[in-house]
Amino acid sequence: MLYLAAHAPPEGPMPLREVSRAIDIPHAFLAKIIRDLVRAGLLEAQPGSGGGLSLARPPGRTTVKDVVLAIDGPELFEECVLRLPGCGEATPCPLHGVWVPIRERIAQKLCAATLDALAEATRAEGFRLSDLGAEEL
Repeated sequence: MLYLAAHAPPEGPMPLREVSRAIDIPHAFLAKIIRDLVRAGLLEAQPGSGGGLSLARPPGRTTVKDVVLAIDGPELFEECVLRLPGCGEATPCPLHGVWVPIRERIAQKLCAATLDALAEATRAEGFRLSDLGAEEL
């Protein structure tokens, strides 16, 4: 999603293989993630020659939390860090008091981070989106 926000051509969709190669993610794995993102209404996938991927809405209206929810579901923002069923205020686990404020802060930060802002920072700062070239660091 971030790669598309930062590098997608304005004239049309970006080929899946190009995205896969650019961010160094196996094509089959990326295809599975794309299904989740399309189902969530965050991405559009056009099949066939001339098809590819494009953002379903302006990048300023998509947050990192939207993407996390689409791919991983709400568990990060709802579940016990120890994955104990029924953990909550009435029956907390030993880490409940520590985890809940962290979990809430993570949600706030991810809600505040839009694809548009991150794409702009990526272009301006030259941030990388894969391990390609990491050996030079």
